[in-house]
Amino acid sequence: MKNKFGVLFVALMLTFVLSACGKGSEEVEDLLKENKTEETKDGLKVAISVDPDGLDPHRTTASSTFVITNNIYDTLVKVTEDGEIVPSLASSYEQSEDGKTLTFHLRDDVKFHDGTKFTAKDVAYSFERIRDDLGPRKDNYQYITEVNVIDDYTIDFKAEAPSASFISDFAYPWAAIVKDGSGDDLKKSPVGTGPYRLVNWTPQDNIVLEGVEHYNKGAIKNVEFKIMPDSTAQVTSFKKGDIDLIETTGDVVETLGDAKIIEIDNNSVQLMAMNLENEHLKDEKLRQAINMAVDKEELINAVWWGYGKEIGSHYPPVLKGYVDTTNTYPYDVDKAKQLVKELGREGITLNMKLPTDYPNYVAAGQIIAEKLEAIGIHVKIETIEWGTWLTDVYGNRDYDLTVVGHTGRIDGYDLLEKYGSTRSDNYFNYKNAEVDNLLSSIKVELDDDTRMDMYKRVQTILAEEVPAVYIQAPTRIYAINEDLEGFTSYPIDVFELKDLKFKE
Repeated sequence: MKNKFGVLFVALMLTFVLSACGKGSEEVEDLLKENKTEETKDGLKVAISVDPDGLDPHRTTASSTFVITNNIYDTLVKVTEDGEIVPSLASSYEQSEDGKTLTFHLRDDVKFHDGTKFTAKDVAYSFERIRDDLGPRKDNYQYITEVNVIDDYTIDFKAEAPSASFISDFAYPWAAIVKDGSGDDLKKSPVGTGPYRLVNWTPQDNIVLEGVEHYNKGAIKNVEFKIMPDSTAQVTSFKKGDIDLIETTGDVVETLGDAKIIEIDNNSVQLMAMNLENEHLKDEKLRQAINMAVDKEELINAVWWGYGKEIGSHYPPVLKGYVDTTNTYPYDVDKAKQLVKELGREGITLNMKLPTDYPNYVAAGQIIAEKLEAIGIHVKIETIEWGTWLTDVYGNRDYDLTVVGHTGRIDGYDLLEKYGSTRSDNYFNYKNAEVDNLLSSIKVELDDDTRMDMYKRVQTILAEEVPAVYIQAPTRIYAINEDLEGFTSYPIDVFELKDLKFKE
């Protein structure tokens, strides 16, 4: 069974130790016994690998956090499984003829979980937070010049130029609407308008959500996210019936018997990033040699059991505008070795930082290190915790090589924009004037065919200049309880609990 887009349970996240909050343990246990069939009476249980880094959607880049917060908060609009943008907290919206103004008409029947009525002031406050200096996604919204509250249920956003992706920027989970004045309390005590509210959070153990009754009467009422770093423990718990939904790997599928297995061609990418500030890696020819030294097909088979599609740039095959660049510098270890020798780079040492929370990335890094050793490049591997990775590698750009995944997007621009030379998330330290110009043009180009041509040009440049070894667009594999219905994939990394229900 295949779906077009993927949900990513395990991607970018921090490990942040918080105090348990919410109801007492006995109350939580009672709550979890309320809402299943006669055979399974302890609510929906989903395994995740690590704690989220808080539950403030405006202060994180972690997809594992959004798996939780997307069900606590709402956005003005949402994306359907087919990639269509539809109203959510907005009842309707329209974009001006010049493309520079987006006006939202808001629902007047919405309340936050604490009973406070939702109005346009909450929207204005939310986007003030998203765009402030503490907002890790602030660069995504810098093109917005004004946010104007027209009345309690009307608000408009003005942009400096037309934007083809204007409306989609409001559908991502980091564009969640929070209550006016919420502040830093959201990290531990989230208050949203979404279908679920937080009941309890015991760090390194579980997160329990309770359904908001009026939101979706058919949805599962109580959900427990079990934090289980050990994938073997996840599989064992799933087989015993203690867990209803896990993301798993290709080597495990055949051991799961009659479990319902769902394979999803994901629109995320996995890669080995290179820091172009390194004195060696700034040489494009050396990066080409490194790319030629890596047998991507072998790597995908060895680490991901063949579940994935080889890519040549930062763009997945399932997304509109994809161009196949996989053969730009095909695997050729002899040619790679000769090129390293010609460049006088035999015997250099590069540092590779790998996140311990992601064993597949560590395994991929170790294999790549062996391949580079074969062409005369030494690699010193350092494994670090994910929080440290986010600070040192993604934030401070203190690394030479690293292996990681990047999450899916609705629009191709949102995938490629990180290669802009002034972007704060351009941890490759990549600079190309043509790419900068193309990205600027893509953002304001309203003709779809023209935009697709520009997407293809950016992909070609990235494949030629190799700021990263682009490995694959992964295939996600989920095992779910055979009685669970409504599992749906989306073109962004969200998981809608309200879609799910158990057979009666």
